[in-house]
Amino acid sequence: MMRGLEKFNKLVEAFEKLPTVGRKSALRFAYHLVLNDTSLAMKLSHTIESAIKSIRKCERCGALSEHELCDICVDERRDHAKLCVVESAKDIFILEEHKLFDGNYFVLASLDEEILERLENRIKEGVQEVIFALTPSLSTDALILFVEDRLKAYALHFTKIAQGVPTGVHLENVDMLSLSKALEARTKT
Repeated sequence: MMRGLEKFNKLVEAFEKLPTVGRKSALRFAYHLVLNDTSLAMKLSHTIESAIKSIRKCERCGALSEHELCDICVDERRDHAKLCVVESAKDIFILEEHKLFDGNYFVLASLDEEILERLENRIKEGVQEVIFALTPSLSTDALILFVEDRLKAYALHFTKIAQGVPTGVHLENVDMLSLSKALEARTKT
């Protein structure tokens, strides 16, 4: 820390708290904003403040929204019979950015009773298929079994995203869980 620059040091510390930002990057950001681009710094400051005041979780699915319900939940063109269960609102951004899914979403951030009740209420709205798009792991498999058991009273088709070896990746660079799943889910050529 540089002595006599408490506010600058606090700015660097704030940047360091962001995911994937180390000390060197935090110093570069702070230096650039304070000395090279103060107008960007002010714009960034106001944009962050505005976002914090305006953005909240969608009451229905848990995605980010500036309204009570997100644009996906109110879009009548979506296939409301399909519900994709994800871990976080970030996952929705990834799927939507690549236009990979035309149904609705539900963020299952925890097994909190309130979240499970919201999920069950979504199912009652005519969902026929629940697609789990969760990070593969043994704990995820247990979570999926728990949710399936919780929703067994409904006539649902449960699926999960396929797992395996990514295209162009050598087997030596694939983790054992993915390789194991790929062998189990092999298809005829």
